[in-house]
Amino acid sequence: MTRPAGAVLRQITQALGPAIAPGSPREALRAGIGALVGLGVSGLFLLSPSADLRLGLYLIAPFGATSVLVFAVPNSPLAQPWSAVVGNTIAATVGVLACRMTPNSALCVALAVAITIAAMILLRAVHPPAGAVAMTAALNPDAIRALGFHFVLAPVLTGTLALVGFAMIYARLTGRRYPFRQFDEPGPHGTADHPAMERLGLSKDELTEILQRYRQSLNLGVEDLARLIGAAELQAATHRTGPLTAADVMSRDLVTVGPQSRLARVADIFRRHGFTSLPVVENGDQFLGVIFQLHLIRRARDDAFRHDRRFSVAMSELLNAKPGAPTRAREIMQTDPPHVAPDTPIGALLPMLASGECDAVPVLDGPRIVGIVTQTDLLSALARQSLRQDLPTA
Repeated sequence: MTRPAGAVLRQITQALGPAIAPGSPREALRAGIGALVGLGVSGLFLLSPSADLRLGLYLIAPFGATSVLVFAVPNSPLAQPWSAVVGNTIAATVGVLACRMTPNSALCVALAVAITIAAMILLRAVHPPAGAVAMTAALNPDAIRALGFHFVLAPVLTGTLALVGFAMIYARLTGRRYPFRQFDEPGPHGTADHPAMERLGLSKDELTEILQRYRQSLNLGVEDLARLIGAAELQAATHRTGPLTAADVMSRDLVTVGPQSRLARVADIFRRHGFTSLPVVENGDQFLGVIFQLHLIRRARDDAFRHDRRFSVAMSELLNAKPGAPTRAREIMQTDPPHVAPDTPIGALLPMLASGECDAVPVLDGPRIVGIVTQTDLLSALARQSLRQDLPTA
């Protein structure tokens, strides 16, 4: 059966179009500023008094490609410190050797890049810009003969270390993670347990085997694969939880506080009701934010650590309005917590409450708060639904 010309053209257009998900302007700006400052820092390291500016190899073009990886896609295995530093260094070494051994420029380029690729794979240090490092050396035989193996140390090794080192600092300052997470590093609570969203029942070896089977080990790390599978399972659960919505399971009889409520009163409500979260409202039901019990605990803990005093003393000072400490609910509430509408399927609440970042999700009807879904509310609803599904039908 002949396919319509329009369908063929559409398939070709899709195949030639972007394969990367849309990026946010904020992330584009973050990566661009990182590359700007990172290359500037590297230039300061490389433009030393001993640098021979006539050779033009003090700040090489492949550093631009390395910057794309370490600042724009820091989660990629190709961008990790081992891959960047070892890959570029091996490439520079191979490039110098190729220039010394092969007078033919075309053959020198081909050999340098080919040997670099093979060496990077064997050393588990694949870094695409390294191919350009080897090619840069092979295309500049006169400069490389003048520099010798000094080219390996500077600019290549020194410049790569500067880029990677700054990328680590910059990622932490801008809320990203570089180097990427390791599968066996402690979870968010300092224990060996993975975050709830990533508990798959799969071992590191099994996840590694999946990556190798689908030839994705160069594109994705084991930890990121676990996070993606966990997120996909939770998303799939939103299609299996039935017609229940947030309005069906939320707590409606809310205890709230105003923005001017003292923290001592907030703590007293937590103690009397056993809550872990408390909405902050004005004019009866106009939602302003939420205070999680964890906010008070963290604030007291930080004060205790900062001033080298016992936690109980810091908590007492916090609740008794010591001068300089926050005294009102508005000063400690979270103004932008995850929230949902009344008709949101309860499956959509799973990733919010499973992340460990919040204990409850406010349910808003416009600016008004009409309820709140706690972890207990959600678990009870899921348990009831599971029980109903297991009951024999008449």
